[in-house]
Amino acid sequence: MRKTNCNQLFWRSIYNLILKMTGKILLKTLLSVFLAVTICFSTVARENDDENNIPPVEETWELAKDDPIVAMLDSLALLTVFRNLERRADTATDAGRFPPGFIPQYDDSVYMARIEQINAYSPIEFVYNAHVRTFINLYANRRRDLTERVMGLAQLYFPLFEEQLDKHDLPLELKYLAVIESALNPVARSRVGATGLWQFMYGTGKMYGLEVNSLVDDRSDIYKSTVAACEHFVDLYKIYNDWNLVLCAYNAGPGNVNRAIRRAGGARDFWAIRHFLPRETQNYVPAFMAVTYVMKHAADHNLFPNPPIYSHFDVDTIKVTQQLSLRTVSQFLDIPLDHLRYLNPSFRQNIIPFNANKPYYLRIPRDYTGLFIANADTIYNHRTPEEIRQEELAAQLRETTVHVVRSGEVLGTIARRYGTTVGEIQRLNNLRGTLIRPGQRLIVRAPARTTTTVASTANTHVVRRGETLGVIASRYRVSVEQLQLWNNISGTIIYAGQNLIVRQPENMPERVENTPAEPEIEKYTGEKTDEEMDEYDGYIWYIVQQGDTLQDILDMHDDITLEELKELNDIQITSPLVPGQRLIIGMED
Repeated sequence: MRKTNCNQLFWRSIYNLILKMTGKILLKTLLSVFLAVTICFSTVARENDDENNIPPVEETWELAKDDPIVAMLDSLALLTVFRNLERRADTATDAGRFPPGFIPQYDDSVYMARIEQINAYSPIEFVYNAHVRTFINLYANRRRDLTERVMGLAQLYFPLFEEQLDKHDLPLELKYLAVIESALNPVARSRVGATGLWQFMYGTGKMYGLEVNSLVDDRSDIYKSTVAACEHFVDLYKIYNDWNLVLCAYNAGPGNVNRAIRRAGGARDFWAIRHFLPRETQNYVPAFMAVTYVMKHAADHNLFPNPPIYSHFDVDTIKVTQQLSLRTVSQFLDIPLDHLRYLNPSFRQNIIPFNANKPYYLRIPRDYTGLFIANADTIYNHRTPEEIRQEELAAQLRETTVHVVRSGEVLGTIARRYGTTVGEIQRLNNLRGTLIRPGQRLIVRAPARTTTTVASTANTHVVRRGETLGVIASRYRVSVEQLQLWNNISGTIIYAGQNLIVRQPENMPERVENTPAEPEIEKYTGEKTDEEMDEYDGYIWYIVQQGDTLQDILDMHDDITLEELKELNDIQITSPLVPGQRLIIGMED
C-alpha cells in the first residue's frame, strides 16, 4: 500500500497546485479522472505482483540461526579433501567479468527473469519471492566459499545423479536436492539421524533395500543411496503428481504433507499449504529453488568451483572378493586413509566385508587401480597382528559353546545335554574334579585342538579360556619365545583347549637367543635403602608378561582378591599393565 499512497499524495499535490493556479472547472475534471486512473493501475499492478510472488523491494525475511539447511552447508568446512582449503581470491580471473572478490548484486527483476528461464525448461514449478531470495543470498553472498566447495563436489557426484535420474525418467534438477539435504557431504548426519548424501532415515532406507549394520551403512553408499532416492521420487510423484509436493514429502514425509493439505482445505499447492508444514519443510522448497538458480547462474555471481582432490572420472570401482581393510589398502598403495574413507563412506569400521550373494565395492583413485590388481593377493592376505587376533578370536567365539551352570546341575547332566562327556568338559575347563557351582561358566564345545607331534616325555599344558602365552610362560618359568618355538607358533594367538608344550623337547634347542621371561614369583631383590628393604622384605612379586590382565593374574593366584591386589599395588582396574612391571601378590609364610 505504500506505493499507492505515495502516488496519491503526489498527484493530489499537483492537482491542488494547478487548481489554485487555474481554477478552471474543465481542468479540474480532467485531473480528477487522471488521478483515479493512476490509482487504479497502481493497485492492479500491486495485486498482480502479489499473485506472481514478486516481492516488493522493501520486504525482507531472515533465516533462523538453527536452520538445518545452513548447518548442513557449514559442515563442509570440516572436509579436508579440497584442493584449496582456503577460498581462492582470484577465482574471477577465469571469467574476466568481475574483479577478484567482487560480489555482484541484481534487482529483483533480473532474478525473476532468470528463474522464468529455468521454469521454461523444467517440469518443476519455480517462482521468485522473498523466501527464495533469502536463500539466494545465503548461497551467493553469505556462504560463498562453501558454495564453491559444493560446486566442486558436484563434479564428483552429479554425473552419477544425472545418470540415475535419467534412467528413472525424473527431472534432472532433482540432483540439486542433495545440496539441500547434505551439501554433498558424503558423511553428513543430521540431528535426527538421517545419513548420507540423500539423508535417508533408518526406516525409509530399509524400505528401499539400504542395509545398515555394525560394519556397513548403505545410506552412505553413493550409488545405492542414489538409486534408492530415485525410486523414492517415483513413488512420491505417483501420490502427489506435483513436484513441489514431492519435495515436501521427501523432507517431512507423506503424513505431514497430507495433514497440511487437509488443514489448507484440500489445496494441493506448496505455497497454499506452506504455513501448515513443519518449519524446516517451509524453507525446503524455497532453498531448492535458490540452489538451482545459484548453481545454474554461478558465473553471474562470480562463483567458481573449488574442486575436491578427486572428480567423478578420477575414481574407479573394484569388486571385493575377500574381506578387506581400508587401512591395509592405505598402507600398501600409499593413499591417505582419510581419502579412502571419503571415497568409501559406507564402511563404518574401515572394513569392507565379503558377501558372495551381495558383493561390495572398493572405490579408489583410478591411478591406483592397476597397482591394486597387481598386488591383490598380498593386500587381501595381509593382516596386522591386532587384526589377526580379532579375526581368530571372533572365529573361536563362533565355534565355542559356553554353558552357565544352574542350581542343581552336575557335570553328567550338562554333558548329556550337549552330547559330550564329563571328561571332555573337565579337559576344556582344566577341572581336576567334578565340583561346580551355580553361575560358573563352562566351555562345553571348543574349536578342534592343534596337534603337535612331540616326544612322550614332553610336558604339555591345556590352555584355559582367557589364558595368554605370557601367563603360561610365567607359570612354567619359561619365555614366550620358547613356547612359540616349541609349539611352532608364529604369533601369540592360542585357543582354549589347545595343548601347548611347556618343557623343552629333547629334539629341540635348549632355548632361543632371546632373553627368557623372568620367573613368575620371586622375592624382592632390588637395590633399596635400609628403610625400603624393611618395607618390602617378605613380599612375593609377580612379573607382568605381554598380554597379561588383572584377571589373568587373579586366576593364577587364588589366595588374593582383586581388592587386595589393587590395595597392595595402589592401582585401579583401568590402570594399564606394562610387561616387566612388578606386582605384589602376597607375603612369604
